[in-house]
Amino acid sequence: MTVVSGAAMPRVPSNEHSILRDGAPGGSPYVSQHATGDIVTDHDELDHFLARHPDTTHLDVLVIDLCGNAIGKRVPRDAMASVFRAGAPVCGAMQLVDVMGNTADPMGHGFSDGDPDHFARPVSGTLAPIPWLPGAHGQVLCEFVGATDGAPLWYEPRRVLRKVAERYAAWGITPRLAVELEFYLLDPARGEDGAPRPPRSPHGGAREHAGKVLSLDKLDEYQAVLSAIESACAAQGVPTTSMISEYGAGQFEINLAHVDDPLVSADHAALLRRAVVGVSRAHGLDATFMSKPFIDQSGSGLHVHLSLVDRDGNLFDPQRADGDARLSQAVAGLQATMGEAMALFAPNLNVYRRFKPDEFVPVTRDWGDNNRSVAFRIPASDGANRRIEHRVAGAEANPYLVVAAVLAGVHHGLTAGAEAGEKFVGNAGSALDASLPLTLWSALDALRGANILADYLGREYLDIYAAVKQAEFDAFMADIHPREYAWYL
Repeated sequence: MTVVSGAAMPRVPSNEHSILRDGAPGGSPYVSQHATGDIVTDHDELDHFLARHPDTTHLDVLVIDLCGNAIGKRVPRDAMASVFRAGAPVCGAMQLVDVMGNTADPMGHGFSDGDPDHFARPVSGTLAPIPWLPGAHGQVLCEFVGATDGAPLWYEPRRVLRKVAERYAAWGITPRLAVELEFYLLDPARGEDGAPRPPRSPHGGAREHAGKVLSLDKLDEYQAVLSAIESACAAQGVPTTSMISEYGAGQFEINLAHVDDPLVSADHAALLRRAVVGVSRAHGLDATFMSKPFIDQSGSGLHVHLSLVDRDGNLFDPQRADGDARLSQAVAGLQATMGEAMALFAPNLNVYRRFKPDEFVPVTRDWGDNNRSVAFRIPASDGANRRIEHRVAGAEANPYLVVAAVLAGVHHGLTAGAEAGEKFVGNAGSALDASLPLTLWSALDALRGANILADYLGREYLDIYAAVKQAEFDAFMADIHPREYAWYL
């Protein structure tokens, strides 16, 4: 072992490198007295926000649900102070609904307990304007607390991630993370069968039929909407870095900056998804983070870049005596938990359409240097920035649960002192690893039987997540699909 639990090393402050999230262009920065990512307990942030945005009429109080979607309520200006003082009452079981917003009463939460309200409390640093809406609206990301005791809800995805992150804080080690998200711009008009259609180019109106990966021309064509997304993210303190044109028709990728707080990194990913969809619709387009909207086009993923930092720098730096060993241990933990976590990385039937040979999508547990065919890529970098790129998750996966599962795997590998084995050279994606659960039903079985993840995310949470997703899958399969008539009638 190279990491000892309880080592007396100071944690890097959670907001040391965070981008201020009330920093609209042209405005002076505001530093909260709270650590970014904590629940707000006074009116300071609201008062400052309203001083800078005096015309604000409404506030969107939002939480990110189990499926990764933003839900909540819109309140008028005269109710904003109450939100920051006591929170907004919202049905707590909304954290346990399926992708359609339906409840199956998992583990007695919903119908059985009377469907009680809990309180959505604002997260510090997330109060920001909504640039894509007409008028003057704000939004604030929230986390649920219990209505009677004010304690965090155990089934809140943000809380699940917080519990995993606290293990690193006890070590004096700070995870440094960044997320990459791929998405498709779409024509808002659907096909006759409801299928999505690629967008028409703003230059000439021709419908996109194939992507041009890394094309600057494509960035130029869609510059208006992409620049508006970038500006909206800046106004909301979501630190975007690079944008690229991807392989699919109308497919793009936006990268987020590395930050020293796992919760803040997941916040950025969740808020980016909301901004992309909102801005695209304001520009007459639609956008989707569905993993595989087109069967003949590339899928969209959520990639997590992770390094670990202590007072001496990056634990994975090869200049450190144990840098290579720690990197191997971290990857070994990810290899050990990949199967258990697949239902978190790939939460619905569609995501599994990504997992095909020769698609630059992981279909094995391999790792390697600067190799996009593996699950755990070590990008080319200097030693101080050496990191793991976790390439498994689909773009619509809940970012809090993805990051929680990634951190759990790394922590397990470091604790167990495991070894990842040889790095793969060449194409690791030519054939599927038959031991991986690459269907939704097998992934849910693996999650229900998970041993390692249960220690980190909680056995109860894995069970309730599986119950929600099983009910969603059962509801999906309850209908007769058109191909059944074509094949079996």
